[in-house]
Amino acid sequence: MIKIEIPEPNITITKQDRPELSNIYGFTDFHLIPRDKGGIFMFYNINDELLFVGKARKLRQRIKKHFEDNVSPIKPHRDEVYTIDICIVEEPMEREIYETYIINKLQAKYNIDKVFFR
Repeated sequence: MIKIEIPEPNITITKQDRPELSNIYGFTDFHLIPRDKGGIFMFYNINDELLFVGKARKLRQRIKKHFEDNVSPIKPHRDEVYTIDICIVEEPMEREIYETYIINKLQAKYNIDKVFFR
């Protein structure tokens, strides 16, 4: 049997109510996310329910794209995102495994690919 454990987040950023600085959907701390690191990210709502899981070779770029892109699967739900957890995972195969595992283990609400629980 293979045993997989969900990694602890390296970085967590939270939406601010009335951000004074430039922000994207209330998030001002994108600078905390490394530009050149790969990993997985998880979007949670205010009730700590998992909304979406994704992976990226370059985390900051990919996460920001979800809030700016017109084709993102979370486009209609961007306002729901309250917390973003980021786990640095450099190995591409590990990112793929973690993403699929977390989507199904925690039943991410808006992931449509790699879903086995529906």
